[in-house]
Amino acid sequence: MPDQTSPAGSTVPTAEGELTAEDAKLVTLARGARARVGAAEGAAVRDQDGRTYAAATVALPSLSLTALQLAVASAAAAGATRLEAAAVVTEAPSLDPEGHRAVRDLAADAPVHVASPAGALVGTVTA
Repeated sequence: MPDQTSPAGSTVPTAEGELTAEDAKLVTLARGARARVGAAEGAAVRDQDGRTYAAATVALPSLSLTALQLAVASAAAAGATRLEAAAVVTEAPSLDPEGHRAVRDLAADAPVHVASPAGALVGTVTA
């Protein structure tokens, strides 16, 4: 994940349990999407109307999408014009830049919560 001084965003270390109920739901949905298909990552986003979209990593010979890219694409395809928050469940040491950019296409300041596969919050990217 980007560090606190990175212009790409900042990570705010957060203790597990400091998420709002709505953001904790995103982590739960992301964990479920990842586990359902055994994907590398799972992600979920919440749009301006409170609707949620969950997705897992797609890795096909002709198409590769991060879980976060697919969750954002699903929201956009359903008519979302703004995102309130996002969550990614991953074993990776950092937030993927492609997914981060996809979120920023619909929200300049929505928090992106990064959690471990066990659901423990690793940090939050806020910019």
